[in-house]
Amino acid sequence: MSKISKFFKGRGSAASKGRGGPSPQEALARLRETEEMLSKKQEYLETRIERELAAARQYGTKNKRAALQALKRKKRYEKQLSQIDGTLSTIEFQREALENSHTNTEVLKNMGYAAQAMKKVHANMDLNKIDDLMQDITEQQDVAQEISDAISNRAGFGDEFDEDELMAELEELEQEELNKEMRDVRLPSVPSTSLPSHP
Repeated sequence: MSKISKFFKGRGSAASKGRGGPSPQEALARLRETEEMLSKKQEYLETRIERELAAARQYGTKNKRAALQALKRKKRYEKQLSQIDGTLSTIEFQREALENSHTNTEVLKNMGYAAQAMKKVHANMDLNKIDDLMQDITEQQDVAQEISDAISNRAGFGDEFDEDELMAELEELEQEELNKEMRDVRLPSVPSTSLPSHP
């Protein structure tokens, strides 16, 4: 039996039998462990590829057979590395899909809780009572506005004066002030020299 099949068989069977499958957190943890293991394997293979390349260069033309063997091993390691890259991409895609599914499930669950809470809050509310309450509030606001208007209106103060007479008097005062300002204005004297003509 291969290491990978032992890995999945040995670790997943007890948890999945007991509860009908792993939880999203368990599955995510295992996918991250697998990613970590494959990343270490990648590093190992990259090191081996560098060694084999160095060996092939070292043997060069001196020992062609040893150089070819080193290059063959390098090619095998590169093939394994390519397979691991593909596997890592697949695992990463699966992990992201599982994370998104888990997030969506949590969001839906919380939205369900919120809907239940809203039902609970609205259970004690009667629409007829709400309409009556809103009418009472509107009536009280109207009464408050009337009271405010009554208080802010002038209660006969100053009504005995004619508005047109007051405006005329104000205009006279403004004209007197303007005339006084105009008397104090000093204009500059006209220059005695003639201005230059256009060229």
